[in-house]
Amino acid sequence: MAIVLTHRVDEPAVVELRRLTRESGRRVVLVTDQLREPELMAVLECGVRTIVWRAEATQSRLIGAVRSAARGDSKLPPDLLGQLIAHVGRSQRTAPHSPSTAPPVGLAPREIDVLRLVADGLDTHQIAEKLAYSERTIKNVLYGVMSRLQLRNRAHAVAYALREGYI
Repeated sequence: MAIVLTHRVDEPAVVELRRLTRESGRRVVLVTDQLREPELMAVLECGVRTIVWRAEATQSRLIGAVRSAARGDSKLPPDLLGQLIAHVGRSQRTAPHSPSTAPPVGLAPREIDVLRLVADGLDTHQIAEKLAYSERTIKNVLYGVMSRLQLRNRAHAVAYALREGYI
C-alpha cells in the first residue's frame, strides 16, 4: 500500500504512480490538489483506483481511502467520477463501432485470472499448472478474449484489463 501526495499530477508523478502500481504491485491512494481529465485518465491507466482531494484529506477520509484501496475497491471524489462518466460517454459516441461489431462488456472471472497471471509474467504452461487447467484451455481463454475484444496480443489484452480495472 502506498499513499502518494502531490500538488498536481505531472509526468514525473505519473511515472512514479506507474512504477508503484505495476512494478511493485502496490495499491495506491493518490492525494492531490487538482486533476484535469487528461491527468485523470493517465492516473487511472496507471492502476490508481483511489483518489482523495488534498483539501478533503481528513484523518477519517484517508483511513477510509486506505481501507477501500486495500480491499481493491475504487473510490473517487464525485466530481472526478462525473468527469470519468463524461469521458466514457464521449468515447462511446465517437468510437467507430457498429452495433454488430461492438465488443461485449466484461470479462469472466476465469479470463481475469488468466490475464492476471499473464501480467505477472507466467507462460501458458505455468498458468495452466497454477489454475489446474490444460494448456489448451489457457490458450483458448486468451484467444477468446483477444478475438472478442479485438486485441492484438497478450500484452494488449493485459493493457486492456489494466485500463478497465480488471487487474
